[in-house]
Amino acid sequence: MEGAVFDRVTLNRPNLRFPFGDDFISRIQGQRLVRLTRRAKFLQAELSSGERLFMHLGMSGRFIIEGNSKLADFTHEHAANPKHHHVVFEMENGAVITFNDPRRFGFMELVGVGEPYRLDHIGPEPLGNSFSGPVLREALKGKKSKIKAALLDQRVVAGLGNIYVCEALYRAGISPLRVAGGLKIAETDDLAGHIKEVLSAAIEAGGSSLKDFSNTDGKLGYFQHSFDVYGREGEPCKSCDAPIQRIVQSGRSSFFCGVCQG
Repeated sequence: MEGAVFDRVTLNRPNLRFPFGDDFISRIQGQRLVRLTRRAKFLQAELSSGERLFMHLGMSGRFIIEGNSKLADFTHEHAANPKHHHVVFEMENGAVITFNDPRRFGFMELVGVGEPYRLDHIGPEPLGNSFSGPVLREALKGKKSKIKAALLDQRVVAGLGNIYVCEALYRAGISPLRVAGGLKIAETDDLAGHIKEVLSAAIEAGGSSLKDFSNTDGKLGYFQHSFDVYGREGEPCKSCDAPIQRIVQSGRSSFFCGVCQG
C-alpha cells in the first residue's frame, strides 16, 4: 500500500465499533498512502493530504491482500467469511486490501491535519529503545493503583495487553496486588526487562491463539503453550507447585502465584 493511490474505497456497512464519518470515502479516495507504520496496537497510514488514517484490528479483525502478482497471496485454509468483509481498499497498483472482522470490535478513524488523537499521550513502545527500568519507574512514581492496572494504562507503556502483563509480573516475581508507586528500583528494572522478554518470546512463537487469532499464513500462534500463569487457575505453579490463583482487577482476570509473586 505504501506509495500507492487509493483508487476506490468501499464501505459495506456504516460502522464498525464506531460509525464511519460521512466523508470517510471522499477524504481517502484519490490520496496516496505515503507511509504505513504502527503505534501500540494501531496501524497508522499517513496520507498525501496530510491526514492520518488509524486502523485497529480489535479482537478478530484481519486484512486480506489480493489482486497484485507482485504481492504474496495470503489466502489460506483459514480464509475469512466474505460476509464479514466490511471495508475494501482498491489501490492503483492492482492490490485489493479487504478488512474482515466478524465481531466488529475493530475500527478506522481519520484524523485531520493538526487534529489531536487518542494516541498523542500514550507511553513508549515496550520493545523500543525508549523503554527501560528508569522510564518505567518515572511513569509509576506516585501511583496508588495496583501494578497490574498501571501496566494496562496505555499512558504508562503502549500496547501491553492482559496476557503479557500477567506473564511479565510472574517472571519478575511481583504480585499484581502491589501498589505501582511502591516498587523498588531493582524491581522496576527487572520488570522492564521481563516485559521485553515476554513480548519477544511471544512474537517468536507467532503470538497467542486463544480463540480465532492466526498469523499471515493462517497458522495459529503457539505462545499459549508457554504460559506460566495466564489461564492456569488451579494448576500448579511451574516453580513451586502452589496453585495458580485468579482474581478480577478492573474487570480483567489476573493470574498469579501467591508464593512466587510477593
